[in-house]
Amino acid sequence: MSAEPQPGALDEEAVIFFDGWSSRKRRVALRFGATLEIVQNGATLASWPYHDIRRIDSPIFALRRETAAGGELARLELHDPRLHNEIIARCPYLAGKTRPGANRAIVYWSLAATTSFVALIWFGVPFAADRIAPLVPHSLERRIGEAAEAQLRSVFSDEPCRSEKGANALTRLSERLQSAAALEEPARIEALRSAIPNALALPGGKIYVFSGLLSRAKTPDEVAGVIAHEIGHLKHRDAMRKLIATGGTSYLIGLLFGDVTGAGALVFASKALIGAAHSREAEAQADAFAAELMARLGRPAKPLGDLLTRISGAENGAFGLLHDHPLSADRLTALAAADKGERGPPLLDDENWAALKAICKKDDVKPEAAR
Repeated sequence: MSAEPQPGALDEEAVIFFDGWSSRKRRVALRFGATLEIVQNGATLASWPYHDIRRIDSPIFALRRETAAGGELARLELHDPRLHNEIIARCPYLAGKTRPGANRAIVYWSLAATTSFVALIWFGVPFAADRIAPLVPHSLERRIGEAAEAQLRSVFSDEPCRSEKGANALTRLSERLQSAAALEEPARIEALRSAIPNALALPGGKIYVFSGLLSRAKTPDEVAGVIAHEIGHLKHRDAMRKLIATGGTSYLIGLLFGDVTGAGALVFASKALIGAAHSREAEAQADAFAAELMARLGRPAKPLGDLLTRISGAENGAFGLLHDHPLSADRLTALAAADKGERGPPLLDDENWAALKAICKKDDVKPEAAR
């Protein structure tokens, strides 16, 4: 008659043990005590605490020890189904229970992942935009600007205002400002007929001044300050940065593969009109640039703040200059502090100023042209 197995032990034919250090297959018995003892020929090969035992994803009912003190690949294969319930009853984390602190760890990791994602959106993409925008060739930036301009012009059916006297006055003012701005690429400045009191700079060097802004301006210095501010955005390539940041990774891919005339341009054009404000840093830098530019020409910087304040009181939530360029007390204070006063001649005389104000009025049809 064969000997009875030791109390708490099962036949060695039912279990196979791999120690994790070699490929040797050992037929062992299990002894259930304070720990799960793995026994061969009466000798204990390993002792596994029950709370360390985990299932292995395998067709065979196989186990491993989580702390793997006996080798990272150590495992048990149980070929007798009678063992399964015995093991499950003794090993708390085989019966669906969660290890203490496991849920807390999942929460922590989830929060960390969420924080990382938010950090990428708030800091990663803008950081990439700041680094990538200066590297975009001017030729590509002009193409982007042309696409954005086409989207913008689709909103405004009228052609840019080209009253002869008004256009000459705008050209005179533009030349005075650009001569002191030292731009890498010349800016093209036009007036656009719209009741919206706005001005914006597109990638590639195009600046639009809306007639609604001209109608609210009281002095040439106010309009010059706005244009100088937009020239500052061109100088710093802020429109390109904003376009990359608002378009995100899809636009970055579009830049890499040259597809910048479709959805990416539409994103910029729509955002430029109805919501994508420059960052506070970009606004502060453009204000500082405008103040310095006006000072080089011997003109004050404060009128820009005066115009912004006037528009902010009249907008009542309408889309305009303050929507794309949010006004703050800090901006007004900085402009006032940077004001060097009037030390040079006016940028426009009264006649040219009146012509600029009327730039979007239809010219009278000359008799020769009527025939």
